[in-house]
Amino acid sequence: MPVEIVVETKDRPGIIAAIGELLGRVGVNIAAAAAFAHEGRGYLHFVVDDPERALAALKSGGWAVTRTREVLVVSLDDRPGELGRYARRLADAGVNISTCYMAGADAGERELIVAVDDLEAARRV
Repeated sequence: MPVEIVVETKDRPGIIAAIGELLGRVGVNIAAAAAFAHEGRGYLHFVVDDPERALAALKSGGWAVTRTREVLVVSLDDRPGELGRYARRLADAGVNISTCYMAGADAGERELIVAVDDLEAARRV
């Protein structure tokens, strides 16, 4: 089960570098990441291979972990309209997407990370 860790911090240079270096020092691999800034605050989303180790390192490093949650990793065909088709299926099932971002690509597919309000309903889609 992939877990997303969300860190909130001031928006300033070096934040992503510092967190990436910290996780690297403790042997945690980042499978997917997204970062956003809004009104002076930074919001960093990480999906890692060892959430427990990552959380311990972030907390001991003084980082404000504001949320952890299970997320879906979905493979979509790498062609126009696939994100819309998948998101429409979720919407039609009454599932709200709170966060989504691409994690990678392989052999004609794109890997999408999706955080939703109803994980079980999303899995059925």
